Amino acid sequence: MQLKHKIVALGILPLILAVSVICALVIVQNQRLGEQQAQLIEDSILASKRAELKNYVEMAMSALAPIYESGRDDEQTKQHVLEELSKLSFGIDGYFFVYDRNGRNLMHPRQAALVGKDLWNMTDPQGLLVIRALLKSAESGDGFQHYAWEKPSTGQITGKLARVVMLDRWGWMLGTGIYLEDVERATQQARKEVAQGIYATMLDIGAVALIAVLLVFICGVTLNASEHRLADRKLQLLNQRIMNLQEEERSRLSRELHDGISQVLVSIKFQFELASLQLEAGNERGLDALRQGTERLGDAIGEIRTISHDLRPSLLDTLGLAAAVTQLVTEFEQQSGLTIHYQHHLGDLKLEDGAPVALFRILQEALTNIERHAHARNVYINLDGNQRQVQLSVRDDGVGFEVDRLQEIQGGIGLRNIRERVEHFHGQLSLFSAPGCSELSVTMPIRAAA
Repeated sequence: MQLKHKIVALGILPLILAVSVICALVIVQNQRLGEQQAQLIEDSILASKRAELKNYVEMAMSALAPIYESGRDDEQTKQHVLEELSKLSFGIDGYFFVYDRNGRNLMHPRQAALVGKDLWNMTDPQGLLVIRALLKSAESGDGFQHYAWEKPSTGQITGKLARVVMLDRWGWMLGTGIYLEDVERATQQARKEVAQGIYATMLDIGAVALIAVLLVFICGVTLNASEHRLADRKLQLLNQRIMNLQEEERSRLSRELHDGISQVLVSIKFQFELASLQLEAGNERGLDALRQGTERLGDAIGEIRTISHDLRPSLLDTLGLAAAVTQLVTEFEQQSGLTIHYQHHLGDLKLEDGAPVALFRILQEALTNIERHAHARNVYINLDGNQRQVQLSVRDDGVGFEVDRLQEIQGGIGLRNIRERVEHFHGQLSLFSAPGCSELSVTMPIRAAA
């Protein structure tokens, strides 16, 4: 996977993960709130139905109270009470029922087939012993009981809430009930609304996440394109700079060869021709001309050695950095007329491949800048090293320069070369300058070398 794809993936994947976690939390929280809402609706409806059932039972008790309180317990009176209770109803499926303590049905106005039957062991679809549960609830004083019963108007088994009381002297259980399909519809509607809300929320979150992913992708592509253009521009500038440096180096070598070695070789050629003519003529002065040509040939050899040394100091490969710097300091002091104070404490330290050349070129650039711009008299060079790093410092007593301004404009070619060499070896470059004291300090880490 390319780096640009990794960057886009690192931007999108955490976003998708965060959106997924948020969606999961929203679903769980909405489901929890939906269950709470459904429970509140159910509790509210059941509370109102309990109050309604309680009123119905109290109405029935008020209707039979004069007879029950009269103390008459004969069968005719009881049968009259049952007939009157069977006439009481509310709504389509609202009625009263009566059972004795043994679970025998005494009155059921909607299901006459049950009258007189022993229903002590009858269970609902959930396995609840209905009549036993009703009797227990009536005797305990609570009076309310949930169970499933056939709804007369539809013939379907439906949840029902009953209110029952005991007529202890007659041994009757009187009660009535309300079917709860409206409670189930209300709770199902609440859960349906919650599910719809979760679905709508997921759509909104998905839309927001999609927009965010698209924005991240577009920004990543835009940034990648911008970085590509910037990298291409830098590469073009680097290539152009390399070509310019190559042309400058070729021009310098061409001038040195033409102005130095070429003229010396032409002079040697004339000396040898002159010597040849004089010797052929028997003139003894031909030996002097030959001797002068030989001396000029030695000068040419020295000029070639100087150019070769500028291109690649041989001492770097034979005797090391300290010796090469010593030779550079000596030659520069002779050419520039500056007084150079040089100290080094490298010992037998072995530097990483390429580091000696980099330090040598950095020192060359620094001395060239001092000669051209500093107007200094003294230069102090210190080269120190240990097992972790090597440090080169170059200080002069010249006029100084503005460090901040020089860093803003990225310096000249020489300073850029120094900075790039230091960065290549993961080193540090520091500049300080004031009138009478300017210092360049380079620190390079040392990696183990064989």
